[in-house]
Amino acid sequence: MRVSNKSIIVTGAGGGIGEGIARRLAAEGAKVIVNDINSALGEKVVADIMAAGGTASFFKADVTKTAEMKALVDTAVQRHGKLDVMVNNAGWTHLNQPALETTEEEFDRCYAINVKSIYLSTLHAVPVFRAGGGGSFINIASTAGVRPRPGLSWYNGSKGAVITTSKSLAAEFGPDNIRVNCINPVFNPDTALSTQFAGGSVTGPDGEARRAKFLTSIPLGRFSTALDVANAALYLASDEAAFISGVCIEVDGGRCV
Repeated sequence: MRVSNKSIIVTGAGGGIGEGIARRLAAEGAKVIVNDINSALGEKVVADIMAAGGTASFFKADVTKTAEMKALVDTAVQRHGKLDVMVNNAGWTHLNQPALETTEEEFDRCYAINVKSIYLSTLHAVPVFRAGGGGSFINIASTAGVRPRPGLSWYNGSKGAVITTSKSLAAEFGPDNIRVNCINPVFNPDTALSTQFAGGSVTGPDGEARRAKFLTSIPLGRFSTALDVANAALYLASDEAAFISGVCIEVDGGRCV
């Protein structure tokens, strides 16, 4: 068990990549707090983890609200007696479209969920980590923050902010034995946001064409899966990565090379 008895929060874990991370960590012995704004989805993930023999519980919170993020962190401590790892996975994107067509509301939502959530997570988890002698943040960014392309400019910028901020926080909080790392997944057609990323449905003739075009940019010849990202998160959460901080792992099949 690579993360046995570790207390871990996974935000946005009601489906997609977050669900995959929560399941993988629980399978390796972690006590997981599944967070999402959708209670039904989050509770189902918890039920599935427990049915498989893992330990998990649900906590509903909006990661853009400071009081709710504090309550999420406090709940992990109350339920597990500590917090070891904070996985900031919750994310959102505007539609793949020209930059000038993205509304101010969409821009604000994108930066609130993708960037402000990192600020709030840091604000509330760092004191807990310090009190416990250290901890680990794993921020789910994106290859879009490394290799940006037209159509998702504001989303790309938000993920670039996550990457740079994570590196800065790693330098600042290293003396407190707090590690901060990123994972940059490439496009996954099975996530709830795949339609927005692709600029349209990823099913049907048009969707297949979009998928095929994007696939040509990935040297290993396939899209990422939730398990691919979860395996990277498992490594960064484990003691095997005790001296790893300030890095971004591209889980992208070589696309960013």
